[in-house]
Amino acid sequence: MEKVFRNYDQSDVTAAVREHYRKMRQNQTVDYVERMHSKYLKFDRPMGLWEAMLHLNDLIDVSDPDLDLPNVQHLIQSAEAIREDQRPDWMQLVGLIHDLGKVMFLWGSDEDGTSQDEQWGMVGDVFAVGCALPDSCVYPEFNQLNPDMQNPMYNTDLGIYDKGCGLDSLTLAWGHDEYLYRVLENHEENRIPEEGMVMIRYHSFYPWHSGGSYSQLLSEKDKQYLEWIKDFNKYDLYTKSNTIYDLEEIKDHYLPIAEKYLGTGPIFW
Repeated sequence: MEKVFRNYDQSDVTAAVREHYRKMRQNQTVDYVERMHSKYLKFDRPMGLWEAMLHLNDLIDVSDPDLDLPNVQHLIQSAEAIREDQRPDWMQLVGLIHDLGKVMFLWGSDEDGTSQDEQWGMVGDVFAVGCALPDSCVYPEFNQLNPDMQNPMYNTDLGIYDKGCGLDSLTLAWGHDEYLYRVLENHEENRIPEEGMVMIRYHSFYPWHSGGSYSQLLSEKDKQYLEWIKDFNKYDLYTKSNTIYDLEEIKDHYLPIAEKYLGTGPIFW
């Protein structure tokens, strides 16, 4: 039987997944996201790419109903599928690093939801803060728990945004996507093309790219973004399996690509 992905109604989805999304919806407010930007976007922690990859051996994404392997395995599975399809080298690299923002757990905290035990500020489907939460969110019954939804500044379709402002003008719930995007944007040696940066930034924005929400905020440019994300999503979602890879064995292929697009020095997190 063909495997079904992202089925949050299945009986064997752990209570931890549902509880994760309850906390995420309740705590991810405009004020919270602004505080996380101030706290985590200092770019003062130098760490090499491969060291960061190794740290994801120690993290299992509690929000994922499909996979309970260390997160580094999902990254290699995605990259290897992109490589097998002979897609561009930069896209192979994006597959390999797209969840690398989860290294935030190394300096995160339970209070922020950025630790191994409390991941609601780090992983899971994201949504825009500052405007109404759509029903396309996972477990939409939790939307009403968000304090911003009682604030008339934030609880309308447009909220704090202008009609047609575009995705790049939105503030998304805090998580590993935005964190890695900002880290790489700050990295002077970064040569990943725009398509790859869009894939990194928006791959967890499911209410938009899969749920069809936020149409009132989208711009013409976002049509291209959607094509890029749907292309990448095939490798992010449908490559999940219990296949185990050895990071050292695949490193020979990816190291030259990483150096081509990210240089040889440390990345500042």
